[in-house]
Amino acid sequence: MSNEPDFVRSSAVMAAGTLVSRLTGLIRNLLLVAALGTSIFADTFNVANTLPTILYILLAGGALNSVFVPQLVRAMKDDSDGGAAFTSRLLTIVTVILAAITAFSIIFSPLLVRIYAPKFTNQGIETEFSLTVTFMRYCLPQILMMGIFVMWSQVGNARGKFGPMMWAPVANNLVVIAILIIFLAVAPDVTAETITPAQVALLGLGTSLGFVIQAALLFPVIAKSGLNLRPRFDWKDSNLNKSFKLGAWTLLFVFINQIGYLVVVNVATATSAAAKIAGITTGVGFTPYSYAYFVFILPHSIITVSVITALLPRISRLAANNEKDKVRNELEKSLTHVAVATVPSAIAFLFFATPIATLLFSGSSRADSAQIGLVLAGFSLGLVPYSAQLLLLRGFYAFEDTRTPVLINLASVALAILLCLISGAVLPLKWVTVGLAVALGLGNLLGTAITLKSLGGKVGSFHYASLLKSHLRLTFIALLAGAPAFALYFVIEQKFSTELIVVGFNLAIAGSVMGALYLIFGSLFKVDEINSLKVQIIRRLGRK
Repeated sequence: MSNEPDFVRSSAVMAAGTLVSRLTGLIRNLLLVAALGTSIFADTFNVANTLPTILYILLAGGALNSVFVPQLVRAMKDDSDGGAAFTSRLLTIVTVILAAITAFSIIFSPLLVRIYAPKFTNQGIETEFSLTVTFMRYCLPQILMMGIFVMWSQVGNARGKFGPMMWAPVANNLVVIAILIIFLAVAPDVTAETITPAQVALLGLGTSLGFVIQAALLFPVIAKSGLNLRPRFDWKDSNLNKSFKLGAWTLLFVFINQIGYLVVVNVATATSAAAKIAGITTGVGFTPYSYAYFVFILPHSIITVSVITALLPRISRLAANNEKDKVRNELEKSLTHVAVATVPSAIAFLFFATPIATLLFSGSSRADSAQIGLVLAGFSLGLVPYSAQLLLLRGFYAFEDTRTPVLINLASVALAILLCLISGAVLPLKWVTVGLAVALGLGNLLGTAITLKSLGGKVGSFHYASLLKSHLRLTFIALLAGAPAFALYFVIEQKFSTELIVVGFNLAIAGSVMGALYLIFGSLFKVDEINSLKVQIIRRLGRK
């Protein structure tokens, strides 16, 4: 019997949870803009709050997310105890390692700031450097909490329980939103020079509290998993050794990725420091880049991540049975289904980046939100290959091949790094982070092309012509839908004021027109995936 309904249902549950999570995350970021702005003062918190995620992903996250799900699936299938001993050992050793990483990171926080934001040590930026170190020490416990959350989530995923892991981050965001509201009430006009130690602690510790709540909410999933889990320190286990050998390649993959991100943070924070020295008050550095990235990643997070999370256990089972053709077919179908959403999203970002940023980041000045819009437009060019590459790599992980993705990623990141360095060296300050965004997309485009070719050697050649044709058709249809919608937006903007409420209504009208035209043109050109989407929308509206 086909598992397609369960797969679709799981993806839908995760998409709904991710959507709410991203919306609450957006509210959190809007409040951050209102509290800290988008210039170098905001960079002090955003760099500090990003470092725990960077270190977690660098040192453990990649292996946990990509390697251990197939291993847990196999342990539940093959082990007489249903995988309880293997899972207990894995949970114990990961917790011990992440606790040690957290402690060392807190001790060496000044060194981390010097590595990721070296220009913050320049003369005239001393206050920002000190503030970044303090924020970082409050935020670094998130590393341990993220590890516990992901490990417990993977146990749930392996058991087919996808919902809780997608909804727990909502609680995280709600906690941080409450903290930011309190922060705005007690420090409405704070700057790097006027912020007090108590206010720094409120913002830093409050952000980490959200991760504690997020992890704690998954404890019932573990309790109901049916596995007899307990701390185990007998780590000499052949399956565990195999997991860490596979994880070593994934660690190298992530290390390469984070070298690329290190270059991005370096170039972006150097731009912030240069802007402060030059007297530029508009945010042009890391904060606009990170906020634009958050918007850019929404379609990927809501659609692609949900598909990937449900897909990996599915294709892992097919790979375990050596059903290579079925693995390839699942990947091809998933690529097309994801493109139905990511292609029009990319075109919409390209056409409407500035009004989207103006509306979403209304707590900042028009100049600041316009800068975020420019960066978002730069990101838009890489949305489709970004999602496609991450999805395709799961094909290698399903076969427990973690070596090939490393080699592919090396080429992808090398190109992106080269383009980032060129952007920082030759572009005006206003355009540096736009160049960084474009560099990411071009690197992922190269990576997608290599991944398709390499993975085809493992599962059988992909139907390249069919995949290219479907993506080009979707792009053509999205452009046909987006062009008149943009023209309508431009006409309305010229006739009426640019007040925020008008921008919101105008964007809603233009977005609705683009969405409707996308469905209509999809029907006219007989694109099955768009027709399927239209039918689902009509059915949902009919129920309501």
